[in-house]
Amino acid sequence: MKPAMETAAEETTEQSQERKGCFECCIKCLGGVPYASLVATILCFSGVALFCGCGHVALTGTLTILEQHFSSTPSDHVILTEVIQLMQYVIYGIASFFFLYGIILLAEGFYTTSAVKELHSEFKTTACGRCISGMFVFLTYILGVAWLGVFGFSAVPVFMFYNMWASCEVIKGVPVNLTTESDQICVDIRQYGIIPWNALPGKACGTALENICSTNEFYMSYHLFIVACAGAGATVIALLIYMMATTYNYAVLKFKSREDCCTKF
Repeated sequence: MKPAMETAAEETTEQSQERKGCFECCIKCLGGVPYASLVATILCFSGVALFCGCGHVALTGTLTILEQHFSSTPSDHVILTEVIQLMQYVIYGIASFFFLYGIILLAEGFYTTSAVKELHSEFKTTACGRCISGMFVFLTYILGVAWLGVFGFSAVPVFMFYNMWASCEVIKGVPVNLTTESDQICVDIRQYGIIPWNALPGKACGTALENICSTNEFYMSYHLFIVACAGAGATVIALLIYMMATTYNYAVLKFKSREDCCTKF
């Protein structure tokens, strides 16, 4: 009877050690996750998707509004049409590039964290590895500055559509019997420089402007530009997190051989 009890106790001990080993393995794996890079990647993918998807549709709606209400002659907005088409192709390239770049930075974060914490093998660093990490730092800083410009540029159409919406709200608040005053409230697109000054009609006043604000193209384009601007802002925040992560990773790769330090990036 005693040997059977000893056997049962040994089996229980082995099971507990196995569970403990599995738990320690999970903790070890979780310790190698670059959480900052993971959050930045999710934020970057979301921001770029919002900016590219909403911006593409909003540009199409904006061109439709211009053709139907502000520029009746195709030759007056042919340059704008070409620029919008070019921007839509650029959007495709931006989406593809940041999808690959985010994956590469996330993979670099996993590699650096695992190497620094010595999760899999002895830490080894080479000049090539430090050079690649330095290249990621430089490229991320350049992209961060560029996206600050994109964020500012994406606020311009939001400002234009907001002015039109505000003018329409003023027209709606004017009493019905004061038609002359409402006709004096106008929005001239030519002052923004997107169509030439000789474009006709070039502006919309009173009831015509109110009808434009009531169209589905205006409603969708206005709100999509707002979402695209928010997506650009989210991308800027993601790139700032990437900047900190890549800079810290580069420092760890450079100084690991001289001091014992850990990173969660």
